[in-house]
Amino acid sequence: MNKTILAIDIGTTNIITVVARNDFDNRINILGVGNNQTTGIEKGLITDIQNVGEIIKLSVEDAKKSAEATIDEVYVSFSAASTKNTLSKGAVNIPNGIITEKEINQVMQMALYNANIVPDYDPIHVFPIYFKVDDSGEFTNPLNMNASRLEVSVYIVTGKKTAITNVKSALKVAGIENSTFVLHGYASALSIINEEQKKFGVAVLDIGSSTSDLIIYKGNSIIYNDFFPVGSLNITNDLSVMLHTPPVAAEMVKVKYGSLIPIDEDDDEAIRKVQVPMIGNEQETKEISIDMIQTIIHARVEETLIFLANKIKSSGLSDKLGAGIIITGGMSKLKGIDELASMIFGDTPIKVANPKNIKNGYIDFNDSTMATTVGLLLYGLDLNPSFELDSNKRLRKSTNKKPSPQAQPNIPLMDKTVKPTKGDLTELSQLKKSSTNPIQKIWNKILEWF
Repeated sequence: MNKTILAIDIGTTNIITVVARNDFDNRINILGVGNNQTTGIEKGLITDIQNVGEIIKLSVEDAKKSAEATIDEVYVSFSAASTKNTLSKGAVNIPNGIITEKEINQVMQMALYNANIVPDYDPIHVFPIYFKVDDSGEFTNPLNMNASRLEVSVYIVTGKKTAITNVKSALKVAGIENSTFVLHGYASALSIINEEQKKFGVAVLDIGSSTSDLIIYKGNSIIYNDFFPVGSLNITNDLSVMLHTPPVAAEMVKVKYGSLIPIDEDDDEAIRKVQVPMIGNEQETKEISIDMIQTIIHARVEETLIFLANKIKSSGLSDKLGAGIIITGGMSKLKGIDELASMIFGDTPIKVANPKNIKNGYIDFNDSTMATTVGLLLYGLDLNPSFELDSNKRLRKSTNKKPSPQAQPNIPLMDKTVKPTKGDLTELSQLKKSSTNPIQKIWNKILEWF
């Protein structure tokens, strides 16, 4: 079905809105874009409803300026900061002997009804992990099969009611009454992974400005998701605190000199120094070595990746990642993050990826920070959906239609696995044996300098 949608990606630093429509060839046509800096959101949670609502309103108005179309549906990203997950099952009889969408909806609703959901939480997504038809095996799409009984095992993502209400209230300030929520990390994953990677199992790490999302996909379903309130802004804060420089200057230093690739001792970069302004007196500057800057950055990224690696390990799903781990989001822009991640995650294939750059005259989507926005478009325009109950408890139907090449996410295959060198492995071994955490190592290094 051809329709016009409004996608609203609510981030800690920016709110991006896109008006888009799919044509009869399932190409995505971008009709307008709004991109506004955000205030009133901390670690993925709204802290100022009125302010966020006004920013959404401005962003939507910008997107609609060049879009002469009626909006059919609105899709909004929802942070995993206030989510919980649970498993459930459902079963229904098939009186007519053939499974239709009606029976699939019934069994999904039954699984949701049977779920043990915390009282102050509401469902955001209900994903079928697998269907069973007359106890004859596991299926991803039982539509039109002959059967007398249909069962389903589901993975349910729920959001805290107060957080959901806060987002709805902000949308109401912007004049939006009805919308569908999409988990932030889920949207990012949709823009990055392909069907083959889903089949073999893949983890997506979306490390943004102030939050990190972990999604594990297997088959047509998310089977695990988690959240970590740390992102690239924490690097900026570390630099600001440890270099005694204003956050604006720290951000510039991070962007210009940030790298995770070790500097050779014989390299001129090892002794090179840069001038940074002092906090409280920006007319005064101080010389800081590139080595010191990169040590601070390395420690924070290392700590973040180790934490996420432990999350995957504790999930018990490490052996399900046949297609490896894909890293996206703003922090993924740091040079050498794939090599560092490869050392931390061991033999698991690592890839850094951007979403598809949907051609348009408004914005460049071929950027790791745009993964959620692109995923909202793919979700909202029903490009290759699978069965699911959405945040309004409506059944999203599985289809066999394939999006045009323009609509396909830009997904590099895992043919170039990043492998750590022997020297890297030695360093990692020493790292694991050390009881000193990455942040503590910064201070040890600074003590050596001063």
